[in-house]
Amino acid sequence: MSDQIRALVTGGSGALGAAICKQLGAAGHFVYVHANRGLAAADAVVGEIVAAGGRARTLGFDVTDAGASRAALEAILEEAPVQILVNNAGVHDDAVFPGMRAAQWHRVIDVALDGFYNVTHPLMMPMIRTRWGRIINITSVTALSGNRGQVNYAAAKGALNAATKALSLEVASRGITVNAVAPGIISTGMTGTTFDAATIADLVPMKRAGTSQEVASLVGFLASREAGYITGQVISINGGMY
Repeated sequence: MSDQIRALVTGGSGALGAAICKQLGAAGHFVYVHANRGLAAADAVVGEIVAAGGRARTLGFDVTDAGASRAALEAILEEAPVQILVNNAGVHDDAVFPGMRAAQWHRVIDVALDGFYNVTHPLMMPMIRTRWGRIINITSVTALSGNRGQVNYAAAKGALNAATKALSLEVASRGITVNAVAPGIISTGMTGTTFDAATIADLVPMKRAGTSQEVASLVGFLASREAGYITGQVISINGGMY
């Protein structure tokens, strides 16, 4: 394979993940489009990247399964290090906390936090040896301001924000940046039916939801060489929400 920089986007089959994958593909990177259940959708994203002149491949595994994650990642590391990692995989399982089942708590935490460890850890040493890398964790405005019915999601994404800051300190001298992007209300499959226009107008000073492409453009910049002095940051993209 060529000496293109390899990028991996977890949860690449969803609306936001797909936009990020296509942004990185357009920047000239070889993109691994990850999915677990959405392999057909991931294949479609790969097809779009290739049709546009880029290079991409579908990568399927469950981020909560440590063994499966390591096996899949070690297979691609035999070809080349992954130097851009976007930890985008995440799930909602909402309920007010007194009525939240243990399974709901663990499902959200496992995907966000175990998924972060299971994917990031195997890629770290190969990335460090190249002395260049970009790790971008997709978190949420919920981690910063809270939201009723999402204690599990806020806890998971808030922990990712903290992990972002700690890891950035460990690898800064190796030419690796680690940042978090915290979207607000974005028009995706996850949020499309959650907020109506009136609610969005009330919550968001810009009076509209953001787009997946707007988030992808920010991720693309953070993944670029031009962003080499930005690390340890949680960057909100939320239309002015506080």
